[in-house]
Amino acid sequence: MITANAHPPVKVTGRHLQITEAINDYVTKKIESLHLDYPKIIEAHVILEVAKYRHSAEVVLVCSNHITIEACEETNDMYAAIDAVADKVARQMRKYKTRLMKKHRPRKDIIHHLEEHVLDTEPVELEGEENGHHHPVVRTERYPVKPMFVDEAVLQLEMSHRQFIVFMNPRSSRLNVLFRRKSGDFGLIDPTGG
Repeated sequence: MITANAHPPVKVTGRHLQITEAINDYVTKKIESLHLDYPKIIEAHVILEVAKYRHSAEVVLVCSNHITIEACEETNDMYAAIDAVADKVARQMRKYKTRLMKKHRPRKDIIHHLEEHVLDTEPVELEGEENGHHHPVVRTERYPVKPMFVDEAVLQLEMSHRQFIVFMNPRSSRLNVLFRRKSGDFGLIDPTGG
């Protein structure tokens, strides 16, 4: 028998859906079946949502070595969406492990935190904008800045649905931003001191 400590905690959240014991058990078993030796899952959050005929399942896995794996699938059946997102996450984990094994690098376990602040809660009128067009800051989030090489940042962004990732580049000891371009490839912002 497997002890409770052998599996990561799984949190299941429903949006427009009551999480029954049957769904919770099904999701938990699916996440626990993702038992690969690397990356080690520390905690899992699964968000299930129903909107009309659309059933979506989103998985966010917080893993060892500052790895976060995110995936989302949508079908017309909740159990099919859960199966599909579990398969997608398993593929991402295997892909990550394969790429990491090809190019393993030691790095320091340092995390820097940047706090984003709302500078002006009033609507901001940008220079050159016609009167009446305002762009207020509508969201603030705390974002952990992790040390990683550019290829690791690319891999992390590929495994996520985010549009960008901020990281500390150990080669330059500077903050970098890697972002998705409309063409599907990635852009890198590497600020200089001048």
